[in-house]
Amino acid sequence: MVESTEHLYPEKWLSKASTGDRIAYELRMRIISGTIESGTVLSENKLAADFSVSRSPVRDALKILASENIIQLERMGAIVLGLKEKEIEEIYDVRLLIETFVFERLVRMDVNELVKELSKILEMMKVAIKYYDADEFSYQDVLFHETIIRAIKHSYILMIWNNLKPVMESFILLSMRMRFKEKYEDFERIVKNHELYIEAIKTKDRSLMIKSLHQNFDDVQGKVEDLWRSQELLSKGVIQEND
Repeated sequence: MVESTEHLYPEKWLSKASTGDRIAYELRMRIISGTIESGTVLSENKLAADFSVSRSPVRDALKILASENIIQLERMGAIVLGLKEKEIEEIYDVRLLIETFVFERLVRMDVNELVKELSKILEMMKVAIKYYDADEFSYQDVLFHETIIRAIKHSYILMIWNNLKPVMESFILLSMRMRFKEKYEDFERIVKNHELYIEAIKTKDRSLMIKSLHQNFDDVQGKVEDLWRSQELLSKGVIQEND
């Protein structure tokens, strides 16, 4: 395991998180990045020492990760299961289902305020690209999709989204860090697709929405490749937290 001083999850995102949540966020990133490999046995005592905390928040963190099926709880610790390519694809299957459903609701709603909000978020994404800030880009990218989902005020859809979000967010962070380092030119296409998303919502054009959804989700294979590549570089100590 990497030392606890080498944080993969952005510290600035943790200001309101409990100690258990902070540990869960960091362990999740280390597991999904491959820094902690599948099959590794996690000891409560060792984790408590690594994070300079008592065992109680460590237990809280392990329960959270067990609920996401990336570890299996054992007596006094856990075994790391990790995240497989099939599971990543399934996460995006659920996102596709959610966002398709959400669009059908949006066509019956006034979307003017939503379009304005999404346009603002897209501008923030462009600024993050300009300043090579992968973490900020990832934050705004997740916020873009969450804003669309929240717009229909469907409590159970939001519950599903919130369950997906932690693993998905870690995955996006790692893959976007890789893209900024190795595929920076790809962001022009990503921005254009988000513009298409906004146009589809604004015009309530189903065919345009289908096109933008599939362009976005066909990109998953590229993100999966980014993740496996980032795992290789992390194991060599090449990629760390954003500069």
